[in-house]
Amino acid sequence: MNKREHKIYIVGIGPGAYEDMTIRAASALRECEVIVGYTVYTELLKQHFPGKEYKTTPMRQEVSRCRIAFEEALKGRKTAVVCSGDAGIYGMAGLMFELAAEYPQVELEVIPGVTAGLSGAALLGAPLGHDCCFISLSDLLTPWEVIENRLKRAAQADFALVLYNPSSRKRRDYLRRACEILLEFKSKDTVCGIAKNIGREGEASITVTLGELCEIETDMFSTVFIGNKETKEIKGKMVTPRGYKLGTE
Repeated sequence: MNKREHKIYIVGIGPGAYEDMTIRAASALRECEVIVGYTVYTELLKQHFPGKEYKTTPMRQEVSRCRIAFEEALKGRKTAVVCSGDAGIYGMAGLMFELAAEYPQVELEVIPGVTAGLSGAALLGAPLGHDCCFISLSDLLTPWEVIENRLKRAAQADFALVLYNPSSRKRRDYLRRACEILLEFKSKDTVCGIAKNIGREGEASITVTLGELCEIETDMFSTVFIGNKETKEIKGKMVTPRGYKLGTE
């Protein structure tokens, strides 16, 4: 069996709804025999990709999940590792490549997906119309001191921000702490937004000010957007202008 027959697709499945999955991602999953992923994500796929063998692990067992995929591929079974959103943005693609040196026979192919920063932005309007950056508030793999410094630098540079993992049961005050840091550099009237349950039941979005955001509770299914100095609310939508000159032509 040659190298190309040991194949793993690393697939970003988008925010959750089948309609938000890319055509390329859906095609790759149809080709696969085995789909490996976090339980919540594989459950989203079973209706649309029946007849596959699904292998799952709980949260915080990402390394084991990747090794399962490599072992299945070594058997000659075409395999997919799935992630919500995009596999390369807080997803499994990086870890898969880190482990790939142990499995030189296996070929990896990354299939991009629609990350929450993009799908949530679409719900809110156009909050990322200019330079922006993504920051995760989860300190499971990144020390809070590093996150805090990144928040400060991004705020000083006046980026529009997308905050992933804003809070959880064990991190209830992390978004408030982040807002307090941002308020050192941004006005309390800065336009912000929250997108929740993107592409799933209960999907919703709201626009608020940075001052109001400090007092709002979020969860792991929420994505938070912080505007820059030019961001405005237009008909209930969050819009960050690119800078086009408006006027009569």
